[in-house]
Amino acid sequence: MKLEKGWTWLLLLLLSTLAVAAVVAHEKQSEADVSDVVVDDDDDDMGLDEEELKVLMAEDESEQVKETHSKSTASEKDTDSNVSFQVTYRTPVPTGDVYFAETFDDGSLDRWQLSKTVKEDADGDVAKYDGKWAVEQLKENKVPGDQGLVLKSRAKHHAISAMLDKPFVFKDEPLVIQYEVNFQDGIDCGGAYIKLLSDTGSLNLEQFHDRTPYTIMFGPDKCGEDYKLHFIFRHKNPLNRDMEEKHAKRADVDLKKFYTDKKTHLYTLLLNPDNSYELFIDQSSVSRGNLLEDMVPPVNPPKEIDDPNDSKPDDWDERAKIPDPEAVKPDDWDEDAPAKIEDPDALKPEGWLDDESEFVPDPNAEKPEDWDEEMDGEWEAPQIPNPACETAPGCGVWKRPMINNPQYKGKWKAPLVDNPNYQGVWKPRKILNPDYFEDLQPFRMTPFKALGLELWSMTSDIYFDNFIITSHKEVADRWASDSWGLKKLVASANEPGIFAQLMMAAEERPWLWVIYILTVGLPVGLLVLFCWPKKSDDDYVYKKVDPPKADVEEEEEEEEEEEEEDKGAEATEAAPAAGDTHSPTFILHCSGSYFLPLLSSLFFFPNATEEAEEDAEAGGDNVEGDDDEEEEEEEEDEEEGEDESKAPGRTLEDEMKDEGDVAEESHKQAVRKRRVRKD
Repeated sequence: MKLEKGWTWLLLLLLSTLAVAAVVAHEKQSEADVSDVVVDDDDDDMGLDEEELKVLMAEDESEQVKETHSKSTASEKDTDSNVSFQVTYRTPVPTGDVYFAETFDDGSLDRWQLSKTVKEDADGDVAKYDGKWAVEQLKENKVPGDQGLVLKSRAKHHAISAMLDKPFVFKDEPLVIQYEVNFQDGIDCGGAYIKLLSDTGSLNLEQFHDRTPYTIMFGPDKCGEDYKLHFIFRHKNPLNRDMEEKHAKRADVDLKKFYTDKKTHLYTLLLNPDNSYELFIDQSSVSRGNLLEDMVPPVNPPKEIDDPNDSKPDDWDERAKIPDPEAVKPDDWDEDAPAKIEDPDALKPEGWLDDESEFVPDPNAEKPEDWDEEMDGEWEAPQIPNPACETAPGCGVWKRPMINNPQYKGKWKAPLVDNPNYQGVWKPRKILNPDYFEDLQPFRMTPFKALGLELWSMTSDIYFDNFIITSHKEVADRWASDSWGLKKLVASANEPGIFAQLMMAAEERPWLWVIYILTVGLPVGLLVLFCWPKKSDDDYVYKKVDPPKADVEEEEEEEEEEEEEDKGAEATEAAPAAGDTHSPTFILHCSGSYFLPLLSSLFFFPNATEEAEEDAEAGGDNVEGDDDEEEEEEEEDEEEGEDESKAPGRTLEDEMKDEGDVAEESHKQAVRKRRVRKD
């Protein structure tokens, strides 16, 4: 297996990026810190310029948001032991003009009115608005001192409402609606939306029910796998004065995580006098549009409509293709031929048992003692596979297998051709819409003076908190930083580690396990592949050593040995180990002992190369002297060998053994000489 260095690292980088992206997709970071506040261009409406507002917000936030040190005080003893991150909380106070603000921190529902009526389209006890409400802290990631409104009952109708400080009239100021929701136990089927009840003059909060007129409905809703964020307003038809619901388009993002992560989320609606609107979740925009263009059904009806009295003529031909009237069925076309026929080439396997049936009565079966033939009929033993058929290719009557009929063509149909009388798809003619009107200011809706929650839920413990209705976006943002921002800080401090997030992401997306395994296993596999290679016989080079020859051939042998040494050194550098010997990964990681001394000699001893060259030149002058000494030593060895060969009583085996010893000794001397030259 050969992998280029660049591709290897690119693959590792890609796998690591995918693993990190999985965590980011599971737990997306907020686009802005909780301390950041969006300052709009209409700051002049509050009497503060942009710089003064930023300074004021920074000072108050530094006073309110801080981590408490562990002290042995009575107040901390009362703090819940599950809270791992403590903050100092103060009930938020609106910094500008508001129409409604509620924190529930006083623990009471004095300003709220429970509905005492019944649902109109339900029967019996189901129609009662008897769902329970309570003011409680969050179950998880609670902020000491902060409380909210909690829907406590499941499978019940709930209705509760409160009057605004003053009615909101749609004129020249924007409308900002904001509140918090936490599905503490998840959500199966139910909503957490609010209704802004219209100022009709006859509004009675004790009679608040599903048919009570409202101006705007806004908030999350879920049933099954349909996750919604409602924005609905009721528009009055200027011709007949009827009220029609107009629904905003669906959000541009996946809303599932806001219903399942059991965290507190901030929902904001911004409605401007120029008919534009924008929906926010956790201060991030999820949908925007225009009341005139992005509502269903449209605010203004079409100018023209289809004539309801128009009808299609009897001779109108809408067929683009028709069967070819001139086509004729071929004579050899057999419509009655079957689609399947018996295989004529099939042969019955040898050993087929025609007289044996596939199943036989169980010989070991016995009739039950309580079997009544008059009531149960004649008893028959249960059928079991015929033991005789186990070794045979088959039993019973042999039938040829069925194959596709090559002559089968099916029902003949004439080919289609263009219809010369084709007139197109018929449409009724257009006429002027008698109900047409044009309302260019749908923002001017019916004023409202109360806020209500009318809900049905199959899940309990839905948490609501920090309602605010104002005309200034910066006031709502400041309110969020003093309330929801603290909850986010606590939740972030209690977040699980990176390993837990990876596991949670893999539970939702099982295919991530493949990326995790490749990300971890590929580097380990490459390390094993390159640093623990398998050895093969081809990596061993055996050198044959010849016995010493005459003096005339010694110089030629030494020159050949030097050439072989140079070639051997090159082969050693090119093939350091078995396996992928050309791999840059192996050279870099597994041959550090070879490169490090070389690099250190180059960087720390820059003159070492020059000195080596000078020694080589000096050594070259002494080559001849060394050769003379070698020749003398070899001549002495040969003389000794001749004397020994002349000695009586020596056999051929002894001479061959002596020649082997001489060859081995000669090889050792040659090795020592090469080491001397290298030194």
